[in-house]
Amino acid sequence: MSKEVIAKIAGKELTQADFDEFMKKVPPEQRAYLDQPQGKQMFLDQFYAMYLFAQLGADEKLDETDEYKELLETMKRELLSQMAMAKTVEGITVSDKEVKAFYDTNKMMFGKGESVQARHILVDDEAKANEIKAAVENNEISFEDAAKEHSKCPSKEAGGDLGRFERGQMVLPFEEAAFAAEVGKVIGPVETNFGYHLIKVEQRFEAEEKTFDDMKEQIKNQLIQQKYSETFSKKIEELKAKYME
Repeated sequence: MSKEVIAKIAGKELTQADFDEFMKKVPPEQRAYLDQPQGKQMFLDQFYAMYLFAQLGADEKLDETDEYKELLETMKRELLSQMAMAKTVEGITVSDKEVKAFYDTNKMMFGKGESVQARHILVDDEAKANEIKAAVENNEISFEDAAKEHSKCPSKEAGGDLGRFERGQMVLPFEEAAFAAEVGKVIGPVETNFGYHLIKVEQRFEAEEKTFDDMKEQIKNQLIQQKYSETFSKKIEELKAKYME
């Protein structure tokens, strides 16, 4: 760390290392401004202001007030708590063997079910739905243009595209029809509580299973958090028995 002195305030030398430490508390997305002269000067001004106002507070003996002493005690308590918590979970790890065992036991959690990507046209009247379907099948209008012109669903703006969805994400009559449909064929009208749907399935996707390598880091983090939680809970009970009256 650079010991180059960049300023002196009330006799205290401030170094580049002090500024670098100050910048660690700045959100990463804002640090990019350091590359610009104006941005760097802005952060330097903030850095200097912290020391300037601290000196002003010392000159006005704010550190002798009850408010300062109460705040200091609060900060000391929070810092001690954070350090003690960190020490409590120090050394907690999860082995690759534990991660693999969790993956093997819970494989059903790490997969995607069968899914389809479909478009639909939603109208209030069954006769209107049949009329639109006939026009599409006779190539008088494309399904996408018919959706934009007639559908009352917000998906009309995207030509009726509902994206990719799995079972359980749509109302049951719609879901059953969509998953039974032949790719590229317009089916319906299908009645739901929303109205009458024409459905066109564009792609079908088989169920997928995420591999161990795909899930390893996520499972590891999950197990570590679980161990942290269990350790904290146990420690809190110990501390209650020791300190609470």
